[in-house]
Amino acid sequence: MSGPFDSPVRNLSVGVAYTVTVMILGMAAYMAAGWSFRDALYMVVITVYTVGFEEVRPINTPALNAITLALIVFGGTGFIFLTGAFVQFITQSQLNKVIGVKRMSSQIDQLTGHVVVCGFGRFGTVLARALRASSAAFVILEENEARATEARAQGYLCMHADATSENALIAAGVRRAHALATVLSNDALNVFITLTAQALNPDLSIVARGERASTESKLLQAGADKVVLPTQIGAERIAELILYQESARIMDSLERAHGFQRVLHNFGIEVEVVTAAPQSPAVRMTVAAVERQARGAFFIVQINHRDGDVFINPPPETIIGENDGVVLIGRPNRAAILTSLFEPRQRMGPRG
Repeated sequence: MSGPFDSPVRNLSVGVAYTVTVMILGMAAYMAAGWSFRDALYMVVITVYTVGFEEVRPINTPALNAITLALIVFGGTGFIFLTGAFVQFITQSQLNKVIGVKRMSSQIDQLTGHVVVCGFGRFGTVLARALRASSAAFVILEENEARATEARAQGYLCMHADATSENALIAAGVRRAHALATVLSNDALNVFITLTAQALNPDLSIVARGERASTESKLLQAGADKVVLPTQIGAERIAELILYQESARIMDSLERAHGFQRVLHNFGIEVEVVTAAPQSPAVRMTVAAVERQARGAFFIVQINHRDGDVFINPPPETIIGENDGVVLIGRPNRAAILTSLFEPRQRMGPRG
């Protein structure tokens, strides 16, 4: 059962309030005895804080003796209590920090099949929020102490450590983890983390962030399974919003539907927007003909003609034109058939 003096913050507050009150009353008493404000303040300070300097005025009357005696007793008591409360506050803070780190380390040691997130910047913050929403177990590695403290304040398991350190990755349980996401803003560090994590756990699924498109090949060679290029994705998204506004509205509505895309993904279905490139096989084909060639890999749900006409749930006889935007729902393994239908035909070179 906790007592009234178990809280360091409360004790510190009480000590400050008590000591200040005694000092104010002592000053008022000296000034009532005819002392100036400056002399009264000086006398109170050297008495309460037991400095031992000589009095500014002689204590030669019974009233001054009583005031000084009371100030020594009550002021000294307040100073001792305040000092003890301050020591308790510092000690308790350090103990809580040590205990918190040990508790967190124990929780991390019990994790298996979790995700290791390297970095808690803008990208890492959003990623952590998404992982928590999906009830996924994860550990964050953050070198910046302020960010690490903020992550722990939000209830995340976060180690204040350098993610490029092999020991830090091991402490985060990378050998037992299912996946690792390195989302630092420095491409070189992301490559190094990918190499280190791959060496520690060859079965680890690694998703890496890249700032420059030229880094993608390096991250893949280092062992990343997938590379995300936020700048490129953002630019493509802006272009899509400009060129295919109706398709963008559909995608936005799906993104706003809580969990809808996740449900589709669980059923093996994804939404995608493609463009019928000039001289591609899909150009001048009907919707029905394209879907027949797709053999169930995808179904067309909307066509944005280049002239601005939009067909939602287009009839089977609708013809696809050059540079038309096509919104489709399909299976994850549709990449090959999409390429064969919507990319330009490869021209055969002359035979020698």
